[in-house]
Amino acid sequence: QVQLVESGGGLVHAGGSLSLSCAASGRTSSTYTMGWFRQAPGKEREFVAALFVSGSIITKYYKGPLQARFTISKDSTKNTMYLQMNSLKPEDTAVYYCAQSRVRSTSQIADYDYWGRGTQVYVSS
Repeated sequence: QVQLVESGGGLVHAGGSLSLSCAASGRTSSTYTMGWFRQAPGKEREFVAALFVSGSIITKYYKGPLQARFTISKDSTKNTMYLQMNSLKPEDTAVYYCAQSRVRSTSQIADYDYWGRGTQVYVSS
């Protein structure tokens, strides 16, 4: 079992920045994918970014347009994943979830086995 806890959400003005964290605990293999997803009111959950971990090798993936403003990273010493979000827009308003998958480099929601409860991000115009 893997437990994931997100933090760092809040209210920010358009153009501002937020850094989200996802603390992981429990059994984790040396090869896995961790991802960030978001769900805006009335919309489906969507992929934001992910990183594939294989030992000491980390490969990062993004939903194309977000790569210019969002950065995913991981601190292995703390077993924590981060999402740095810059130049935030009102359309970034959503609940942000982190998740873990045994599937390599996947952006498919169905491939993720473990999910956090989410953290709310609200961007005002």
